[in-house]
Amino acid sequence: MRILGIDPGLRVTGFGVVDMVGADLAYVASGTISTQHLDTRALPSRLKVLFDGIGEVVQRYQPTCASVEIVFVNVNPQSTLLLGQARGALITALVTANLPVAEYTALQMKQAVVGYGRADKTQIQAMVQRLLSLPGLPGPDAADALGLAITHAHAGKAMARMALADGVGGAGAAASGNGKSSYKDGRRR
Repeated sequence: MRILGIDPGLRVTGFGVVDMVGADLAYVASGTISTQHLDTRALPSRLKVLFDGIGEVVQRYQPTCASVEIVFVNVNPQSTLLLGQARGALITALVTANLPVAEYTALQMKQAVVGYGRADKTQIQAMVQRLLSLPGLPGPDAADALGLAITHAHAGKAMARMALADGVGGAGAAASGNGKSSYKDGRRR
């Protein structure tokens, strides 16, 4: 199984790809997609860069599934809304590529990778380096993305079994649908 982890951000989005063979994890790739070169008021252009960038990552590395960090509610509602839009563009790119998408909180990722839910960025970077036998520390955004991929590698199987049993989310829900849009036409005059 090849897992793509994504740490969403409107300015910088981290991505990390790992292979899971049995219980072993192997590093494939990681990096960032940046919109910092664009005007901060150009939201549609920034969202397109994120959408296209994740599309390129999916095309290049051919993951079989993806995991994305769940947005937390920030003190600043405007920042939360902008981050949510970036996350939406990223998830849309993933489902457009027909990838199953799992979602984890930062707390869940930190617990899975470091063993402590309040771990800081440097602790995450160090554990990701150790778990994937990397020669150096990954950048903070890439480390979070790799951490999300690692989290899914550990938790994904159990969550997939629960989703199939409950008939909600994951592959179970996708398999039960007819693959058609649920759009319904609105009222007309």
